[in-house]
Amino acid sequence: MRKLSILCAAALLLGMTSSTIAEDNEDLAKQLRMSALVDDAETVEMLLDKGVDVDAANTFGRTALMNAAENGNILTASILIARGADVNALSVAQCSPLTLAAEMGEVEMTALLLERGADMNRKTRSGWNALMVSSQYGLLDMVEQLIFKGAPLNDQDDDGQTAMMLAAAASRLDVVKKLVAAGANIHLKDKLGKTALMHAAEQKDIEVLTVLLDAGAKVNETSNDGATPLIWAAGRGNDAVVNLLLQHGADINAQDNLGVVALSEAIEVRSVEVASLLLERGADVNIKDNDGHTPKELGSTSRSTPIRKLFEEE
Repeated sequence: MRKLSILCAAALLLGMTSSTIAEDNEDLAKQLRMSALVDDAETVEMLLDKGVDVDAANTFGRTALMNAAENGNILTASILIARGADVNALSVAQCSPLTLAAEMGEVEMTALLLERGADMNRKTRSGWNALMVSSQYGLLDMVEQLIFKGAPLNDQDDDGQTAMMLAAAASRLDVVKKLVAAGANIHLKDKLGKTALMHAAEQKDIEVLTVLLDAGAKVNETSNDGATPLIWAAGRGNDAVVNLLLQHGADINAQDNLGVVALSEAIEVRSVEVASLLLERGADVNIKDNDGHTPKELGSTSRSTPIRKLFEEE
């Protein structure tokens, strides 16, 4: 019995020792990540010398290099990479050091990571690569650098959107220009069937729209629901956009899958400016949708007095 008790006590002590060691290791790993976060290069080197795992991650999968990359801590990042840190590690959210640096606009950090083998094809959980991230946020220097390094121009995220679409939707004019010049495909569609031109048509940025149209964007292309850029613009009450699209040959009476036309959309959102413009340009007020309703009927019964007055004059 005494021998058994001794063995049990030894096993318990060993278990406690192992647990303590594990806790100590985790504490040191946490210190490493925190030191990288605040760019404490001296502590980072000291901890690595003690044998702390350079890629030790927290519960969110964040490593020391990710912390350094996101905060633009070049010195710390250089040390970590030199000591074997994985430049393509992924967090739980599928963020890599490169996508984190791109999101924060850390151009120098991005250059360092690319030089050390960062994969420009790595995507976040939403399907965004570094070019998509920087395009969405309008980080032109980052976009230029990634394009120069050969970033995939036409990759699509989980919604089917490209860097071009994200930039167009966010009215990032300089980025759109750069992507067009680099040869990005302006005709691709996302999962809703929307092109970059359609995304731009929903905004009020005439300059972005003009760049896409001048580059050959199809003005009468349709999305999955049959809507054209003109219908998308009318549904947002964008009279200047509607005018520009008409100047570039948009079909004023094009109908979507429900038979809805741009004029009906303008009436629905109570946009007097768009409705007036479409009427002036000769929109058909008697064209029927799938339910048999016409723009004239919708306009005459609108709750908007200014809209009703437009059709009283018809």
